[in-house]
Amino acid sequence: MERNEAKRRSGLQIMGRLIGLVKPLLPLMLAAIILGTAGYLCAISLTILAEQAILRGLTAAVPMAQPVLSDVPVKTILTLMLILAVLRGILHYLEQYCNHYIAFKLLAIIRHKVFEALRKLCPAKLEGRDKGNLISIITTDIELLEVFYAHTISPIAIAILTSGIMVAFLGSYHYLAGFLALTAYLTVGVLIPMLNGKRGGQQGMAFRTAFGDLNSFTLDSLRGLDETIQYGQGQTREAEMTRRSQDLGKQQETLSRLEGTQRACTNLAILLASFGMLGLTMTLYSWGLTGFDTVLTCTVAMMGSFGPVVALSSLSNNLNQTLASGERVLSLLEETPAVEEIPGEEPQTAHDFSGAEAAHVSFSYDREQILKDYSLKLRPGTITGIHGASGSGKSTLLKLLMRFWDVSQGSVSVDGRDVKTVPTKALRDMESYVTQQTHLFHDSIANNIAIAKPGASKEEIMAAAKKASLHEFVMTLPNGYDTEVGELGDTLSGGEKQRIGIARAFLHDAPLLLLDEPTSNLDSLNEGIILKALKESAGQKTVVLVSHRASTMSAAQVVYEMENGRIS
Repeated sequence: MERNEAKRRSGLQIMGRLIGLVKPLLPLMLAAIILGTAGYLCAISLTILAEQAILRGLTAAVPMAQPVLSDVPVKTILTLMLILAVLRGILHYLEQYCNHYIAFKLLAIIRHKVFEALRKLCPAKLEGRDKGNLISIITTDIELLEVFYAHTISPIAIAILTSGIMVAFLGSYHYLAGFLALTAYLTVGVLIPMLNGKRGGQQGMAFRTAFGDLNSFTLDSLRGLDETIQYGQGQTREAEMTRRSQDLGKQQETLSRLEGTQRACTNLAILLASFGMLGLTMTLYSWGLTGFDTVLTCTVAMMGSFGPVVALSSLSNNLNQTLASGERVLSLLEETPAVEEIPGEEPQTAHDFSGAEAAHVSFSYDREQILKDYSLKLRPGTITGIHGASGSGKSTLLKLLMRFWDVSQGSVSVDGRDVKTVPTKALRDMESYVTQQTHLFHDSIANNIAIAKPGASKEEIMAAAKKASLHEFVMTLPNGYDTEVGELGDTLSGGEKQRIGIARAFLHDAPLLLLDEPTSNLDSLNEGIILKALKESAGQKTVVLVSHRASTMSAAQVVYEMENGRIS
């Protein structure tokens, strides 16, 4: 995935893409908008009714203060105010419930989409990727989208509807009052947030990127803690972490300053609009164009109607970071994989495996050519050894057979078919691949082996472990196969991890077995046991044994020497 130091699209484009994800929950979103609009109208009506009640009290002392509800008893007005107050609370609760249900439901959907995207991008696009930044996207960036879905979409619609109703209400007294209200709402709810968004958009993206970088640095420091202590680099790492934290703090300070400036501008605009309405209606009253009740009603209604647009204005305080997070999430979802998977499944049929072949293959990582006009035929039922120094292209060949990458020129075929035409799941079922680095999950030894065959029995797991020279070691552990391996398998040695990886391959029981340096971390005794198990499988499986160790090649029936992408 490309690193983005700046947004690739505008805030409106990001919001449009994020809103598109709401489609499955649109009826609930509409309900939230209606409930929210009704709730705000109840709150505004409370202030207007209170003003009408006060006018009723002033009628005797001030004859010109004739209220609109002059024929309605004060008791009725107070009862109506009580009903509206209770209704406001209920409507607000229901609106928030709907919005948060939508938000958390969508976050679950987005997380699913992100993990699905990562699976498609892996391994080609994720090799060497910054894991801390990926973790930041999966956790904090997606979590920040809750602000958008729970506190952005419906508030925007609510502000538009409520403001439109209030403009019509105030305009019914005088069109100038309606025009002033429209100008004030647009200033507070649109103009100020847009100006602030332009000022803080890049800072928001920079902050999210720096936050992800700090996560990566922290994760890297934790994983390399032993080496840091051993070589006395603690102060250096601490100083770097302090520097990064301080830089992040400065960026947060900048965003906070922008937030404070916007709040000040918003409050100033509300005060000017409120006093502007008072001045306008007083002027109209002095000219005899309106009554005194218009002065009070319009002013009170104006002062009490800024709730929706203030909520909208406040969004932009956090919206810069939210949109930056949305950009990072969307960029990941839109990233195209280096290798497109082929959908579909093929039924398992019993037939003889016809081997594999690389024909005139050329391949490069970016501009670095690894294989050039490379050809190799793997005969079925044989163990083929590929020997060569590190960097000669041995591992790359196995990745091409797995179709982790596509060749630049030539073709790779498995079981007589070009790998580009075989459904991805079927191709994975035909191959067992043991990499140089075995990743272990924070789980038991049994479950770590069983990922190669979901639903495998304990007997099958133990049989695979015996072939991998692992069983005797496991039985010495207090909990046997139920022993937890710890995070990243930290409780095990490199050789023990490698044997678990080999046990997975034996359990998967595919006709094509690809082994990349399978004995590099093993002593000669365990290497001999595993090589013996491989020899016993000869005739039943097609095995590719890649190693720089000459001793490992003793199990191979055919050995090729590889150097600089060429084979002999």
